[in-house]
Amino acid sequence: MTKNKNLHDFHLSRRAALVAVSAAALFTFAAPAPSFAEDKSIKVGIMAGEDEDVWRVVTSEAAKKGLKIETITFNDYTQPNEALERGEIDANAFQHQPYLDNQIKQHGYHIARVGYTGVWPIGLYTKKYKSVAEIPEGAVIGVPNDPSNEGRALRVLQNEGLIKLKDGTGILATVADVTDNPKKIEIKELDAGIVGRSIDDLDAGVVNTDWALKSGLSPAERIAQEPIADNPYRNFIAVKADNKDAEWVKTLVSSYQNETVKAEFDKVYKGTGLSAY
Repeated sequence: MTKNKNLHDFHLSRRAALVAVSAAALFTFAAPAPSFAEDKSIKVGIMAGEDEDVWRVVTSEAAKKGLKIETITFNDYTQPNEALERGEIDANAFQHQPYLDNQIKQHGYHIARVGYTGVWPIGLYTKKYKSVAEIPEGAVIGVPNDPSNEGRALRVLQNEGLIKLKDGTGILATVADVTDNPKKIEIKELDAGIVGRSIDDLDAGVVNTDWALKSGLSPAERIAQEPIADNPYRNFIAVKADNKDAEWVKTLVSSYQNETVKAEFDKVYKGTGLSAY
């Protein structure tokens, strides 16, 4: 009798163990596969203004993939890379490659491009003249004073025949590289965010499109624009170089590069900016 009872108890224990294992296996295979970005939270530096609306949609798209984004807004171009290098933010999205290259050269930053966002063609704006030909001798024209955007602005002026730059001048041209100035134009170097706001005090100004929007300038007041084809000034998302292959970075980029975000981008920038991926 004792022997039969022990045998009976053994079978019961074995059956219970099998049920437990089966239940565990069922739970394991039935559970949804977690996103590789699950529970990951990051801070992304962006420029204050219209881009905040775009990034609200990016944040929503990222949340669907398990990536929580907190946007940190900045009001000038010098701060986001410094904050990224210091580890105060995990990524930023505001700059083009010539600007980053110059920043790395100046400060030794360890920052890498990981995904394009948009391009904002820089343009020559004025409230006083209807065409470039009307710009008079001795006119005062404002340009951004940071190295990459100043070179970009000077090329717009060269393309329109207002100045000529030294042969072989690269994208970081400065006023010192001007070799011919037939109308004796005074080129006034100002902070990128100030040029558009100073347009009433200038004959014209070369203004980044995002700053033109912030300054209340309209496409009707733009009398010249840089070419869009093969434009080297596409903006992008950037991270610390040692994070460029991280899985959360791939999630971040895909959360921006999609039709939902593009629709919001087009709505916000009204054609002045173009998606560039």
